[in-house]
Amino acid sequence: MTTFDDREKGFETKYKRDQELDFKTTARRNKLLGLWAAEKMGISGADAEAYAKEVVMSDFEKPGEEDVVEKVMGDFTDKNAGVEESELRVEMARLMITARAQIQSKG
Repeated sequence: MTTFDDREKGFETKYKRDQELDFKTTARRNKLLGLWAAEKMGISGADAEAYAKEVVMSDFEKPGEEDVVEKVMGDFTDKNAGVEESELRVEMARLMITARAQIQSKG
């Protein structure tokens, strides 16, 4: 193998690892978001955990995070939770930082 081949393989490995890290981080963020949203809607315990799983699964409907926003905002509307979309998006950004730190701390 040449040095170029070694470098190419290294870049491919790094790309794969970065994609996996992004996936795990987003899934963790969505779980944390689901727990936060559940609390806003007065849901607790096992029901809150189940709701958080629903939020994680909703992210597989469309590319990007809009499917998560639509799901949670729809649930907020149904429950009259009084949470604005801007508040949800701020929380999503905050929780992405938290999720990244949690994933990175696990190695």
